[in-house]
Amino acid sequence: MHGLLRSVWDEPRPSGAPRRVWRDWALVVVLLPAALLEGFLRPELRWPAVAVTVAAGLLPTLLWRRTRPLLMVTIAFGTCGLVPLLTGRNSLDLTVLSYVLLLAYALLRWGSGREIAVGSAVIVGKLGLGAATGEHDLADLVAGFVVLFAVMALGAAIRYRAGSRQRELDQVKLLERERLARDLHDTVAHHVSAIAVRAQAGLAVAAVRPEAATEALRVIEAEASRALVEMRGIVRVLRDGDPPELVPAPRVVDLDRLADDSRDEPPVEVEIVGDAGRLTPAVSSAVYRLAQESVTNARRHARRATRIRVRVVVDATTVRLRVADDGEPATVRPGRPTGYGLAGMAERAGLLGGTCEAGPGPEQGWIVTAVLPRAGAAV
Repeated sequence: MHGLLRSVWDEPRPSGAPRRVWRDWALVVVLLPAALLEGFLRPELRWPAVAVTVAAGLLPTLLWRRTRPLLMVTIAFGTCGLVPLLTGRNSLDLTVLSYVLLLAYALLRWGSGREIAVGSAVIVGKLGLGAATGEHDLADLVAGFVVLFAVMALGAAIRYRAGSRQRELDQVKLLERERLARDLHDTVAHHVSAIAVRAQAGLAVAAVRPEAATEALRVIEAEASRALVEMRGIVRVLRDGDPPELVPAPRVVDLDRLADDSRDEPPVEVEIVGDAGRLTPAVSSAVYRLAQESVTNARRHARRATRIRVRVVVDATTVRLRVADDGEPATVRPGRPTGYGLAGMAERAGLLGGTCEAGPGPEQGWIVTAVLPRAGAAV
């Protein structure tokens, strides 16, 4: 119980509390003549001048009710509790003064835990003072409690709903940032691996073909430039929280990029069967990244490979990816741990409710297969 009370007491103010807007000024403009008119049309009021003055004088509290909820509640309810002690019973019996309910609502909606506790004590104290001085009978006291409780409960409910919505948005942002971080890793791994492969090839043939070193430098420069462009876009989002739509998100239909880069060896053949344009962004991007990582691994590790084939088959329920090279038969040592790249690929597929497996082909090379549900798993 103590922990619960402490958490309520330490509850911070909700973020995004709006300051004065045109509706606040319009409300003040409407209520001011309403208070004057009610004071003029109700001759039974014992202190009409005092009542109208108090009603008009407390109107500015509506303008700061969101940014200073406790102070406004203390001013309004404190004044309404103390004035009858000086002027007599029912001296503030104006209907227009019911606008103070907005202050009670704002206290629960925008106040911190401490402000809510202190402000609620002020409100209860005002009602208790009215009952003690005979300003309110039992029926009025019960009605006042019911109305105030309903208004404050409404403020608390809307506060909770807004907080729940904000937590959902924060969770979505965290998941998106996790995806972007994974894309950043894949981007760096792909381009750096391509740079390393081209640099090794250039060094190997530089003595025989000096022009090959120049060509290798051109390829390295192009790969580094593309890596920087993609990395800057992703890092900008991770750092500044820009909308995810600003980040280049490659899809299945972009797999031709792997085949178009004819400067890398071995060449890549891409085949897409089915309607890949209607896949969800998460699944489509995952298939591209899995294929990209597989091609990078094949170019780096496949021995004497002359061709890499990428095949994507999209049907009504699943997306199937197969990446195979025709290199020398690969061997896997028993008990050898899986590399981080393959583990990351399996994890990426698993997050979407799919699978990703890699291993030596039945006759030659290395084969990567992945099966993902077309809609992706619910996260």
